Amino acid sequence: MPGLSSILISLVEKIVPEKWMKRYELFIYSANIGFLAAEYLTISLLMGIIVGLLVFMVSSPLNSLLAFVVVFLGMAFGYPYWRITKRIEEMENMLPDALFYLASSLRAGISFSEALEELTTAKFGPLTEEFRRTVAEIKKGRPTVDALRAFALRNRKSKIIYRSMMIIIEALERGAPMSDVLVYVGNDVREILRIRKERKASTGMQTMFFIITSGFIGPLILGIVAQIMVSMGSGGVVTLPVETLTNILMVFVLIQAAISGLGIGVIREGKYSAGLRYSLLLMALGFAVFKGITSIHLGGIGLVP
Repeated sequence: MPGLSSILISLVEKIVPEKWMKRYELFIYSANIGFLAAEYLTISLLMGIIVGLLVFMVSSPLNSLLAFVVVFLGMAFGYPYWRITKRIEEMENMLPDALFYLASSLRAGISFSEALEELTTAKFGPLTEEFRRTVAEIKKGRPTVDALRAFALRNRKSKIIYRSMMIIIEALERGAPMSDVLVYVGNDVREILRIRKERKASTGMQTMFFIITSGFIGPLILGIVAQIMVSMGSGGVVTLPVETLTNILMVFVLIQAAISGLGIGVIREGKYSAGLRYSLLLMALGFAVFKGITSIHLGGIGLVP
């Protein structure tokens, strides 16, 4: 097995262009996943193949192909993206308190570097880990400004963290009163987070509408339609390519779920990328509802073969 895994990893490295591999390496590094890019891609590929073969044993080739694609994309991109999103959200929520903590330490009369080191002993979740890394770089001889700039670049996916750190860096370079700057930035971040929460709360009804229609009602109706087509074909009323039409309806369910998920991302957070996680969840829910309703009896309508 070790020899086979090495062969597969080498094959993935040869197939995937080096530029894409470096970007993916940074992607899973940001997600704090303890694998190299080629290793994690190989694991995702193998998991997709295994699940696809299991589905192929009990269902059609199209379903097995869909299972492979969903599992592979979910492991290779969905799971790391979820980890990154969750980590960034935790860091953003803790950022105002961390900045206020820094400001209070500076007002106590210690230097900025010492205040940063004191911050590494506080409990601010993933944000504390980032500050520990920054302090470690400073102790190795890296200038404080450069270490903070690396902090900002590592978390560039968060506009709040990146913008806040760049303001702090500029204030350090210009010799501004840091305690006042930190309080100002902390209050600004807290206000942005408050507005974001209000936006999510005000769009809750629209989000629920998308989830219910694309994840449950839509697949339910299309599943019943598929069973009606089976009944028409088996009763000799009309000849229909039932299996093909059922697969088309299933693909439509998945496409509708993906688009609805992207719509939720735009409504709640103002960007399509935020809707990827909703798309994956709605696609899984819609697929489960559609397959469930097409595999049970509904008032004698029949079963999908």
